[in-house]
This record gives sequence, C-alpha cells and structure tokens, in this order.
Amino acid sequence: MHIDTVILVLIEVLIVIGMSCLMRLAFLRIKQPLVIGEIVAGITLGPSLFGWVAPNLAATLFPPETVPFLNVLSQVGLIFFMFLIGLELDIKYLRGKKNVAIFTVAISALVAFALATLLALLLYPLLSHGNVSFTAFALFLASATSITAFPVLARIITDKNFQPTYLGTLALTSAAVNDLIAWCLLALGIAIAREGSIGTWHTIIASLLYIGFMMTVGRTFLKRLAIYYRRTKHLNQLVLALIYMGVVASALITELIGIHLIFGAFLLGTIMPKNAGLVREIARKTEDFVLRFLLPVFFAYSGLRTEIGLVNRPELWLLCGLVLFVAIAGKYLGTYVAARFSGIEKREASALGWLMNTRGLTELIVLNIGLSLGVITPLLFTMLVIVALVTTFMTSPLLEWIYASMVIGLHVVEKEDEPEASREIIATVDSYDQSYRILVPVANPSTQKGLVQLAVAIALNYQQPTAVHPLSLIELSEDYAFESTPVETNRLIEERRQQLEELIDTLEPPSTRSYVHPIIRISSNVAQETAEIAELEPADLILVGWHRPAFSNNRLGGRVGQILTTATVDVAVFIDRGKVRLENLLVPYSANIHDDLALILALRLLINRDTCLLKILQVVSENRVKNEMSYELHKMMEQLPQSVSDRIDIQRIEASEPIQAVVKASERVDLTIAGTSRAWGIERQTLGRYTDELAIQCRSSLLITRRYSQVSSHLASVLADANTHESALRG
Repeated sequence: MHIDTVILVLIEVLIVIGMSCLMRLAFLRIKQPLVIGEIVAGITLGPSLFGWVAPNLAATLFPPETVPFLNVLSQVGLIFFMFLIGLELDIKYLRGKKNVAIFTVAISALVAFALATLLALLLYPLLSHGNVSFTAFALFLASATSITAFPVLARIITDKNFQPTYLGTLALTSAAVNDLIAWCLLALGIAIAREGSIGTWHTIIASLLYIGFMMTVGRTFLKRLAIYYRRTKHLNQLVLALIYMGVVASALITELIGIHLIFGAFLLGTIMPKNAGLVREIARKTEDFVLRFLLPVFFAYSGLRTEIGLVNRPELWLLCGLVLFVAIAGKYLGTYVAARFSGIEKREASALGWLMNTRGLTELIVLNIGLSLGVITPLLFTMLVIVALVTTFMTSPLLEWIYASMVIGLHVVEKEDEPEASREIIATVDSYDQSYRILVPVANPSTQKGLVQLAVAIALNYQQPTAVHPLSLIELSEDYAFESTPVETNRLIEERRQQLEELIDTLEPPSTRSYVHPIIRISSNVAQETAEIAELEPADLILVGWHRPAFSNNRLGGRVGQILTTATVDVAVFIDRGKVRLENLLVPYSANIHDDLALILALRLLINRDTCLLKILQVVSENRVKNEMSYELHKMMEQLPQSVSDRIDIQRIEASEPIQAVVKASERVDLTIAGTSRAWGIERQTLGRYTDELAIQCRSSLLITRRYSQVSSHLASVLADANTHESALRG
C-alpha cells in the first residue's frame, strides 16, 4: 500500500465516523434505531448523494483503489460483530415459549419463503446475472427478505420495556429461531453459488462436521474459560487475545470450508459459556471498538455500493415497491396468522409481526455477501437496501400505533399454566386506585433517602388513600450493544429494584413502607417519560431532587429543568441539606400561584404531622403593596382545624432585600418551601433570580414548587377528613 493510500484511507475513516455520529444523533431525535442513521450515513457518502452532488470531490475522497482496504476493515468488523451476536444469543430465549415460537416461525418462514420464491421467478430473468443458478438466487432472496435483525429487535424491545412481557419473550424466541433458519439457508445459498450443485454436498458435510466438533470438543474446552473466570472474576489481556485468535481462526475455517467468514465467528460466539459476568466483560471490551469504528466502515462500504440512481424508471420503482411489499407481507402475514392460530390476541400478534419485520444491519450483511459473490446485481442490491431501511424505520411508529406508548412495558408475563387469553393484564403500574400519588424520580437510591422520606411525609396522613412511587428510569446509552440485550436489562432492573427495596426498608416509621411502590423502567428519554408516567397515573405531584450546590449561570438545565418545563402536573424540586427533622417549616409568601402551592404543601405537612410548626413569612420591600393570599387559599386557611391553625405563625415584615430576610429566617427551620416566582423574573428553565439565589444561600433544606394544576387537589379531601376527625374528638 502506497503511503498516500494510507493517508487517504485514514481520511476516509475520519469522514465515515464523523458522518456516522451526526446521523446517529439525528435519528436519535426522531426515536429511531440508531443503526438506521448509520446505514443512511453510509448511503450519504456513496454515489446516491455525495457522488451525485459533488462527483469530483467524491471521486477524490473515495477513489476505487481505496475501496478494497475499506472492505478489509469492514470484514474484520463483521467477523467480530457476528461473534457478538452469537455471544449475546442466550439459550434462555429458546426456553419457555419455544413451542409457540417454533410454530410461529415455521409458518411465517413458509409464507415468507413461498412469496420470496414467487418473487424470484419474476426477478430472476430481470435482475440476475446469467451465470447464477436460480436456486442460489432464490435462496439469497429468501434469506434477505426473511431475516430479522436480532440486535436491533432486542434494542427496540428493551426501549419499549417489552423484555419482561409475554410479547417480548415470544419475539426474542421467534427471532432467534428465525435467524438460525435464515443463516442456514444463507450458508446453503453461498455453498451453491460457490461450488455449484455438485460441490454443495461436500461443503454441507464439512460444515456439519465442523459444527459437531465445535459443539463437543470446542464447547468442552471453552468450559475451562468459564471456570477460570469464576475463579478470577477478570479476563487478562492474554486470555482476551486467545479469544480473539479463536474468533479469527473459526472464521477462517468456515471460509475455507466454503460458506463464509461470518459463520465461524457466529458459531464461536454461540458456544461460548453464557456465564453472565464473562459474557458482559467480553462484550464490553469488544463492542466499543467494533460498533463505533469498524461497523461504520462497513456501512460506508455498503453505501459506496448502493446507488439509488439505478432505480431510475417508473417500472423499476414499481419492482422495488413489489419487493418491499413481498418482504413486509411475507413476514407480517405469516407471523400474524401463525400467532393467531397459537391463541395469541390480535394486538400482540400484530405487534409480533411488525417486530419480526425488523431487518436493519443483518440484512445488509446478507446483501453484501450476495453482491460480492455476484448472486445479486447492484440494482437488486439497492432495492433490498431500501427494504432494510423502510422495514426497520417503520417498526417503532407501528408499535406506538398498536400499543399506546405508556402501555408498553406495563404488562406482565403470565405464568405457564395460565390460559393464553389472559395476557392483557394491566394498563397502569398499580391495579389498585389511589386518591393521592406522588411520583419521585430517583437517579441514585443510595443518596436520595431524604427525597423519598419527604415524599412520604407529604403524602401520608392515614386519612386519605395515598401512594408514593419512587421512579427509577434506566437510560441505556448505546444501540444494539450488550447493555441493551434483554438479559442484561433485566439484570439492571433487578439490581435497581433491590437498591430501591433497601432504601424503602430504611424509611421511618416502618409502618409507612407499605405505601411506597417503586416503578422501574428502561427509558430513552428520562424527563419526557417521567412527565408521561405522571400524567398516566395520574400523579398529584412530581417530587424531584437537585444535587448541585448552586444553579450555574442562573439557569436550571438538564432533566430537572426539562421536567419543570414539560410536566403537566405540579412539580417540587428538593435541595437536601441533610436535615432529618421536619418539625419547623418556613414559607416565604409573595402572593403568586407557585407560592400558593408552596403554602398548600406546607399545610399538608402540618396536618400530617401533629408536632410540626409553620411560619409564613410575608416580606415586602419599600413602596410595595402588601402580599395578600388568593381567595381560594384564604378560604382553605379558614377551613383548617383549630389544632392545625394554632401551629401557624404569620409574620409580615418590610425589608429592602427580601432574599436576606428569608435566608436569615431559614437558619432556624428544618425546611423552607418557596414557589418559583414570575414576579422575580422566572423564565424558561430557570427558577427566577430570587429562587436561584435562595437555592444557593438557604441555610435549611429547600423545596421549590412549580404549580400547574389546582392547588386544592393536595388538600381538599384531607381538610374534610381532618375536620371530621377533630369534631369526633371534641364530641
């Protein structure tokens, strides 16, 4: 390789990775699998866009002499990607619902293969090379249209919180069985394309012998690796190097046998011991470089071979539409009909059909092999790339349409002995109805006990049905990576559940713990989903913690700011100064709707806790009108029982600097509750100048309130119960 070629290839890699990152961000914003962005990035750099808009520059940056080197890098990426797929394909997916899954896949495969064969009869004389047998052509077309992108499917399932549901387990099992069949057909198609019908039997026999060897001798040897890991809990560089050598060696053997490099890597991944820690460490040490460096090169290589301009006549677009229709109908109709025959409810059967239509990267692998072997033409390759993009893109919107977004993941898996018709169980987090709910986003259970304890104090009064929901949303950072596999996400959820249960067990008094019910979900947008769950429940209040000692540049950003500006319920932001007691409360009141909420929450605490005292501080500066309570709030104050109103001290003072008066008063209390104030300049994603300064200078713990709904919802029923209770005591 000439030195100039090396420099050019490195420049190409820089461009490819940069474009891949940009497209990933773009498709993340529209809630699409990030792999679509990477495929589009590759197509953008090819003749379909870049080569069409700036042909001279494209020819300079991506000359034909550098393409083979991109191919080498992409093949290395594919080898290790297929190893990761095999590594993450857990046998657990084939348990439990395997009979239903096998039946569903068998019927759907028959329908898909039958339609693909009929399509091949039409396309073979139009879009194939003359030296390719119809059998090889039909097998490649069937493999490409019937394959399911297992990694992308797994990510969609976890993003939608399907992994603990019946539908999720069935989809994963069906995809695993489906892909095993499709890979076998692809291997057969490669053997026929390379060796012809006569030599195929030698390839099949050699392949079966190698598979048998790996499943027996290879698996026995690899069990020692699991024993070694259980003892050391770590993989050193030598052991990891030996594993990578095994991946490459297995890939070389299957290539020499006559199928393809990817099958050897995939086979080694599938027989690796499924020790959770071992799989996690191998995956994490491997996938970052493979997914972020090598695979984008593969997408670019595919994009350089994709020329949408080849589909340049109406009849060709009609053919492309027909290929797309057959690809969708074959998988969807076959899966839907088989699922309905298995007793699966209509909505789940439809969702399963669309999930199985996800193709993504896996179809690109099949297509590149077919194009390299000359089985499919560049024109058919381009059509099938369009199919891969469209079918993957459509999955998420169709699932949102079939399942309301917040219903997804709120189902549960029924027991094995329950009837098939009883799967549609719940549409809310709890099956019981609660009159007063507080939603508490908990990012770190080990440091947010004070937040949950405050929520319990506000909610619980033993006179009104209540519930506190610690909400833990686990945000996954990468697409089709090990972290997003259902086995790993279930582990993360269970780990977080245990942490929350440990937190709940520390709440005082112990009798309050039964009112605390955690919600744990996978989420791609924590702030948005928090607001959606609060509306679905519905919650009366979102109580969120804030950990920074100050608000930077007078702005409240991040998730807390997003929740404040988007949630359609009342929100309170808690800044914990470590005050355990809640005996003395301070509300600086300036007569605005957010201060009304602050006072109402203080009154609720006062009713809930007999020993609690409240000081209402009305600070006015010179030449300002005295702050008066709203009519609504004034009427509610009049309804307070005598035992509550006796513990309220209202002070009105004049001060040129209201903030300093409030700060001074906060020195003698446990909790200050202040509303965000438009009178002091509240803007989008800021608490206002006054409240921002108070967050920095306040000597007690601070609760900052933002009102959205009617404040009476926090107090009306409690007031009635409290007055009834006091009347009974007097009587």
